[in-house]
Amino acid sequence: MPVSRLKFESLPHAIFLQRVSGPEAATTLEARLGQGAFLALRLVDLLAPDRAPVSKDAFHYQWVATDRFCRELRAADTEGAHVHGIAESAADCYRLGDIQLIAPALFAYAHFLEAELRLEEALDVLTTLLVVVGNRLSSTDAVAAQLRFARVHRKLNRFEEADAAYSEAGERATLAGDRYSALLSRIGRANTMLGRGNLADAQRGLEGILADARAAGERDVEARAEQGIAAAFYYMGQSAEAIPHAWHAFELYEEEDSQLRALGDVGTMLLSLGDATGAERALAEVFRRGRTHESVSNAVIELMHCASYRRDHVGFARWRERCEDRLADMPPNIRADFYLKQGIGQARFGRYRRADVLMKEALTIAGAAGLHEFEFRIERILAGLPDCQRAMAREAQPATEPMVQTAELREVSESLAQLDGLRCLVTGVAVVDVAAVAGAGSIGTRDGGERERNDE
Repeated sequence: MPVSRLKFESLPHAIFLQRVSGPEAATTLEARLGQGAFLALRLVDLLAPDRAPVSKDAFHYQWVATDRFCRELRAADTEGAHVHGIAESAADCYRLGDIQLIAPALFAYAHFLEAELRLEEALDVLTTLLVVVGNRLSSTDAVAAQLRFARVHRKLNRFEEADAAYSEAGERATLAGDRYSALLSRIGRANTMLGRGNLADAQRGLEGILADARAAGERDVEARAEQGIAAAFYYMGQSAEAIPHAWHAFELYEEEDSQLRALGDVGTMLLSLGDATGAERALAEVFRRGRTHESVSNAVIELMHCASYRRDHVGFARWRERCEDRLADMPPNIRADFYLKQGIGQARFGRYRRADVLMKEALTIAGAAGLHEFEFRIERILAGLPDCQRAMAREAQPATEPMVQTAELREVSESLAQLDGLRCLVTGVAVVDVAAVAGAGSIGTRDGGERERNDE
């Protein structure tokens, strides 16, 4: 929603206190990090322009108590360093009388939380930034904050709020002469259309953005538009048309996390065409190199899907366990996808009652989150489940070659094989050895490196 509509609830930042869920949890590092974030953000609230000025002694008392609690978290965890940094920045703001000094610390913490898929918490931090600093943000930071605010809403499937924030970001960017961010706001609105299931309009909008990005020489926006067009084709059931766009996005991106998101899309699309080998090459690379919970969670779900396609019971069980370990941190769209693909896997193994239960759970999640295109897809699969046994019998021996092959698809497959071969030369381990990967140690990282971007 636009910043003018933002209001603090009766207990601001209570979302962080939800990490304390019992007498034992209260003493865990995770709980203390949540308490520290709550205290640090409450300190920031004292700087809000619409509240009565706080006396020097009152602020100092609250700062000392907050600093004492957060200081010991600083060395314990990357998140602890973020939390303590916010408290220190708030003290600097009060001492120097410059509210803008708090912005970098809030931006960085919101970025960290989003990467960890703690989306409600990220939204709380961004709300604090927009309310407390507000119109004293620089024009560049104001646009960046609105874009990030919009994107987190979109990831939470709050499409109305996301669209409003993208619109405000676009207006601000246009007034500031920021062509790149104006294009990003258009990308964000098109992605919101995709989320709502308005595929044809989203595709047309993205093709227009792609042409404008090429004309302006904006390589990053061009990559995002290509990835969005690929998603539109894929959701329309046209994976053969989607894959070249997704692969071109992978080639255009210069930042690794973005490259891996595009590569994960390539893997998902290849599997839909029956190319399990190519899919596993792409997805295992995402699994190995991924640094964000989102990209790794998506890759693990798709590798589970690849295992069921191959009728690999052991691989399916291993990847399913990996997914379940990550379930609590999955946003609704990824959680619904997990239950759907677990259901498809159970059907492939002949467990139709279990498949029905899992797919209905996916449908419930998708419906509650307003994922209309997802709902339609799940309903179509559920409707065909009674006849699934005959279809599965025909698919009992998966094709060794992809069902569709074009010159562009062969080029993508050859490039993936070269990517696999290059890693073998460097490490001596084949990417496609997914069974070994599934039995490896913990996946994902708690990476503290921040690279703030005007990201849609």
